[in-house]
Amino acid sequence: MSRRILIALLVPLAVAVVVAGALVATAVTGEDDLPSTLEGDGRAAAQRFFAEYVEPDGRVVRRDQGGDTVSEGQAYAMLLAVALEDPARFERVWTWTQRELQRPDGLLSFLWRDGAVVDPQAATDADLDAAHALLLAADRFERPDLGDEATRIGAAVLARETVAAGGDPLLVAGPWARTAPYAVNPSYIAPPAYAALGAATGDRSWERLAAAGRRLVADVTAPTTGLPPDWARASPGGRVEPASAPGEPGPPRYSLDAARTFVRMARDCDSDGRALAAAADPFLRRAAQGGIALAYSLDGRRLVEDQHPLGYVAAAAAAQAADDPARAGELLDRAQRLQERFPTYYGGAWVALGHAMLRTSARWLPNGLRWRRGGTAAARPRTDDGRTSASRPLLCDRSQQERAFVSALLRCCASAVRPCCLPGGLGPTRVSHASERRSRVARPPR
Repeated sequence: MSRRILIALLVPLAVAVVVAGALVATAVTGEDDLPSTLEGDGRAAAQRFFAEYVEPDGRVVRRDQGGDTVSEGQAYAMLLAVALEDPARFERVWTWTQRELQRPDGLLSFLWRDGAVVDPQAATDADLDAAHALLLAADRFERPDLGDEATRIGAAVLARETVAAGGDPLLVAGPWARTAPYAVNPSYIAPPAYAALGAATGDRSWERLAAAGRRLVADVTAPTTGLPPDWARASPGGRVEPASAPGEPGPPRYSLDAARTFVRMARDCDSDGRALAAAADPFLRRAAQGGIALAYSLDGRRLVEDQHPLGYVAAAAAAQAADDPARAGELLDRAQRLQERFPTYYGGAWVALGHAMLRTSARWLPNGLRWRRGGTAAARPRTDDGRTSASRPLLCDRSQQERAFVSALLRCCASAVRPCCLPGGLGPTRVSHASERRSRVARPPR
């Protein structure tokens, strides 16, 4: 290799390393301008959810769906209780969930009705959200026992809700989905929960599961619209493709399952995940002009004229990931107005969760994970005003941000987009969103 070629290769690398430290603080859009806890409309939305759908004993009631209870609803309420910094509410919801829904293996039974569990199968998204909420509560409320419960559920997810496919770990929809072809719901893939569980346990399986999950979402996402399907199926060899819901006929579609994918990916530390959310922003921005439909084909055809608040929450997540927090806020406002006109359990939950996940800087990972497995909790450093730093949790620690940022920058330098390797050609988040969106998302399914 000639000296000139070697210099040409090494200079961009050196520049990447130098500028990463200076720019990593801006790698996540708009964080400096967001409050650290729920306030205003977001706090009001969470309070309304509790007032309208949560019983005094902690049971979440789907009043618009026959008055039953599902594990996902309990997990949503646990996350919102943490966001409201309300340990009493959290304790009531978790106590009911543990008593009525938790199985001997630690996972949560899906459906409860008329005083008893009527479907003991577990749903992976609820298990992950509950484990995530427990970790957050362990840290926020200084309750190490909740952290132990979180890691117990997390271990059960790895043991009973994942399989090996093509050399990668694959998160399936529940223990019932471990028989090939595997049923996969892309909206269950939750990198923030994986990051929390990985940091709490030191188990690198969560990191591998997150990387495989991002690849799966990219593989099943329609390149022309950026829309993922509600469901997918995977072969033991690792081939994945969009699918209709298990047991239902018809082609794959984007609807009230898939819409959650963008909210989860918009909160990802890794730029690959945020790029997946940002990829749908052009389509959803156009759709919002005429009203976002409840369901679309993956190529973007409206399948119904009805609308749902979650459609606008998903669009807000895509806008946030695409560096437009102002428009994200406007879309959340539209979601809230729609929920007020046509109130539903699911809409109320996701309007509140949208505010919590997208409009606060409380980034859904305990601050430095002061709690550690084994029932110990280190003393938390105090802030200038005397509060514990647990009131300002972060999703990505600095080293994670730096690794993700340098990785994105080096991939850009290796591409034909040479200006991004120079300080003058590097915007605050353009590498992590624009170039990543092109390189990672718009590729055909394997």
